[in-house]
Amino acid sequence: MSMANKSSELPRVTFQTPAKPGEESSHRKLGKLTVKYNRKDLQRRLDLEEWIDTQLQELYQYRLEEESEAAAPEPEIDIEDLLEVSNEEQKSKLQEILHECSRPTEDFITELLSRLKGLRKIPQRK
Repeated sequence: MSMANKSSELPRVTFQTPAKPGEESSHRKLGKLTVKYNRKDLQRRLDLEEWIDTQLQELYQYRLEEESEAAAPEPEIDIEDLLEVSNEEQKSKLQEILHECSRPTEDFITELLSRLKGLRKIPQRK
């Protein structure tokens, strides 16, 4: 028997059919992930996180100049936590987080609240 005949007798691997009955194909799973985690929403969130990081660095820049290396780090703002509460609670949470900042934070808070509008909460895996 030749190699060509042996290879034609072997089962072939296809990626369109499920491995087990009732199991979804990998292509379908990929499609669901794309829908569940919309690329544009994720990019908006990443852009917002980068903007927040830049703004916090500017607000807390004085710490680098005035305090030693052991200074407390700048505060962290959790977008998911903010999206879970009402607009009024978002503002009060931000004011609480930024209470130690010696620079004015009102413009930052107003802009952040504006940018949070329309941003959807990312569903968490259960």
